[in-house]
Amino acid sequence: MFNLSNFSWTPTGSGKFDVNDEEGWTLLPNQKVLTVDAYVFQYDANGTNSEIYDPVSGSWSSAGSTIVQLWDSATHCGGKNHASFEVGPGVLRPDGTVFYTGANRCGAGRTAIYNSNTGVWTGGPDFPGSLDIADGPAALEPNGRVLMMTSPGIFNTPSTFFEWDGLSLTEVSPAPHASDDSSFYGNFLVLPTGQILFTDFFFVSVYNPAGTYNPAWAPTIQSAPTRVTLGGSYLISGYRFNGMSQGAAYGDDQQSATNYPLVRITNNRTGHVFYSRTHDHSSMGVASNDLVFTHFDVPTTQEHGPSALVVVVNGIPSASVAVTVN
Repeated sequence: MFNLSNFSWTPTGSGKFDVNDEEGWTLLPNQKVLTVDAYVFQYDANGTNSEIYDPVSGSWSSAGSTIVQLWDSATHCGGKNHASFEVGPGVLRPDGTVFYTGANRCGAGRTAIYNSNTGVWTGGPDFPGSLDIADGPAALEPNGRVLMMTSPGIFNTPSTFFEWDGLSLTEVSPAPHASDDSSFYGNFLVLPTGQILFTDFFFVSVYNPAGTYNPAWAPTIQSAPTRVTLGGSYLISGYRFNGMSQGAAYGDDQQSATNYPLVRITNNRTGHVFYSRTHDHSSMGVASNDLVFTHFDVPTTQEHGPSALVVVVNGIPSASVAVTVN
């Protein structure tokens, strides 16, 4: 654990069932961390264990069976020597469930749903055919759906894209070069516009989710300055500044979480948009109703005059407040 106040490190994470190799982490509303075991050095062909990290005790404990196997044990095509041990991403949704995806070299990829309110796992739908996510991206759209990228078997092409709405999987339009991509090529980033930025090893594109967000998920500003000056630094406070989720996830090789507030100031006369750098957030806790704050630095390029200020996180903006830029 890194202590920013004195730049020191202390060991944490006692009681872990296996090493963290190949495992992803999902931050929960209770500030604990969920992972699905990949059994890299504790091989069990039928293992389905998951674990929770508690930052208060600094220890791991079992979160129960995932019901279906989410890591690739290759049990049906040669066993351990053919296993990739890969696991797909897990994304927290606004309803408190984590949609977790899996890899399976010799069959359909599985999915499972963890209810962070009850601590109970249930099996989710299988991906069609031989599709799975052996490393690969998923992202929470502002509308509450989970966007994900699958491919057939382990590390094969082409890729296929799906959305999970809490009830069913629906295939959606693929990225422009999906025919040449395996799931592990892809990365998602939730943009402040609500769009999902997609990159593979070669190209960049943008996915435009349908629908909109529930207003209950939006940040709410409690206190903000009414006047700001170019280059100045200011305090802003409110609720849900860290969003309902980390936003995006990947098996274990990438990180593109966006559970932090951005401050966006739009000039009333020109309509031009400017972003202030935010820093020293009071919290990174997702799906929280606690009062939080952050600091924002107004860029020197910000246009003068009457403007509208919003806090935006994971593509969802707050209601605007009036601000004058001096």
